[in-house]
Amino acid sequence: MRQIFSSRRKFGYWRRIWVALAAAQRELGLPIEAAQIAAMERAVDDIDFDAAAVHERNLRHDVMAHVHAFGDLVPEAAGLIHLGATSQDVVCNADLLIQRDALGLTAGKIASVVDRLGHFASMHRDLPTLGFTHYQPAQPTTVGKRATLWAQDLLIGLEEIESVRDGLRLRGMRGATGTQASFLGLLDRDPDKVARLERLVAEQLNWPADATWAVSGQTYPRLADARLLNALALVAAAIHKCCNDLRLLANLKEVEEPFEANQIGSSAMAYKRNPMRCERATGLSRFVMNLVGNGLDTAATQWFERTLDDSSNRRLSIPEAFLALDGALDIMENVTSGLVVHERVVEAHLAAELPFMATEDLMLEAAKRGGDRQHLHEVIRTASMEAAKRIKHEGHDNDLLDRLRSTPEFAGVPIDDLMDPQRFIGLAPAQVDAFIEACVTPVRRRYADAISEKADLRV
Repeated sequence: MRQIFSSRRKFGYWRRIWVALAAAQRELGLPIEAAQIAAMERAVDDIDFDAAAVHERNLRHDVMAHVHAFGDLVPEAAGLIHLGATSQDVVCNADLLIQRDALGLTAGKIASVVDRLGHFASMHRDLPTLGFTHYQPAQPTTVGKRATLWAQDLLIGLEEIESVRDGLRLRGMRGATGTQASFLGLLDRDPDKVARLERLVAEQLNWPADATWAVSGQTYPRLADARLLNALALVAAAIHKCCNDLRLLANLKEVEEPFEANQIGSSAMAYKRNPMRCERATGLSRFVMNLVGNGLDTAATQWFERTLDDSSNRRLSIPEAFLALDGALDIMENVTSGLVVHERVVEAHLAAELPFMATEDLMLEAAKRGGDRQHLHEVIRTASMEAAKRIKHEGHDNDLLDRLRSTPEFAGVPIDDLMDPQRFIGLAPAQVDAFIEACVTPVRRRYADAISEKADLRV
C-alpha cells in the first residue's frame, strides 16, 4: 500500500497520462512525431525527484514542476507535454488510477481474512458456547457460528469495496473548467475528435473507455471521494467489531489472539496476556471511521467548478485511510490465522449458565408427564431466584438442577439427559456449513491469488 501511494507511483502515472495524451493527439492529426512519443515512453520511470523539487520551489506549482522535470529528460518532446491540459486532467485521473490499485489490494486482503475466519468457523462449527445479548448470558451458539458473524460483516465491507472499485470513473480530458474548450480548439473544433481523444487516453491507460464521468467541473465529483472513504470505513467498522469481541473473549479466557512464547504483556504485570494486536487494529479502524467526515465536508464545500481547499485535505484523508485500513487488515490476517480456543473454559462458562437456559425444556418435559404448566413455572422461578442469589451473594456454584431434583414436581424428570449442550445450539452447525458454501467459497475462488497460505505471526 505504501508503494501504491508513493511519489514514484503518483508521478509515474502523471507521466503515463502525458504520454497517453500526446499519443492520442498524434493519432488525431496533431503534428507530433512518433520519435517524440517513444522518447517520452523511455523516460516515464526516470524520475529525478530532486530536479522536480527545485522546479517546484521556483514555480510554486507541483504539476508544472513535473512538466519541466519531464521535459528536461526529453527536450525533443518538452513542448508537447501537457498540451491542452489543465492540472486536474493529470492529477484527478492519476488519483483514480491509484484508487483502483489500492481498492484491488484492499479487496484481496479482506478476502484473505474472510478465508481464515471461514477455516476457523468450520473447525469450531459445533463447539457450543455461551451466547450473549446486552453482554448478558443468552441462548447458546457455537464458536464457529459466532465467527461467521465476523466474516459476514467483512463480506458486507468487501461488497462495498468491490462496488466502489468497479464503479470508478475517470475524470477524462476536460480542461480547466470541464468544458473541453482547449481540446476543442486543438482539434479543429470537432466535437467528435474531442470525444475520440478522451476514449483513446482511457484505453491507453488500460481503463474502460466508457467508464468516464459524463460531466465534470475542474475535478471529478468529490462526492466520489466521500463514497470511497465510507466504503473503507465500513470495513474498518467490521474489523473494530470483530476485534472488540475478541478482546472481550480474551478477558473471559475463552479465545485469544496469537501470543508468542517470549511475548511480554506488561512491563509491570508480568502475568498479563494483553490482546495488543486486536487493540491496535481497533485503534487504526477508529481512525479510518473518523475520516469519513473529511470526504463529506470536502464535497459540500466545493465552490462552483472547484476550490483548492480539497487538495490538501485529500492528500491526507484518502492515502491515510487506505494505509491505516491496510495495517488493520494485516493485523486481522495475522490474528485470524492463529486464534486459540480454550475449549475447557468455554465448556465451563456454558455449564455454569446452562441450567437457567434449560428450564423451559425441563418445564415442558414435566408438563408432558402430567404437571401443571403454571405451577411448574413458579417452582422453577423460585428455585432460579434462590440459585442466582447464592451465586451472586455467596459465590456458590449454580445449584439450580439440584434444587429442582429435590422437588416432587421434577423428581421423575430425566434432568441429566436434557442437559447436553448440543440440544441448545439450534441449527448453528448447519448455518456455518451453509454460510461457508454460499458466501466464503465464492470469495475464495475470486481471490485465490490474494489468499496466501500462511501469515507471519510477528505483526
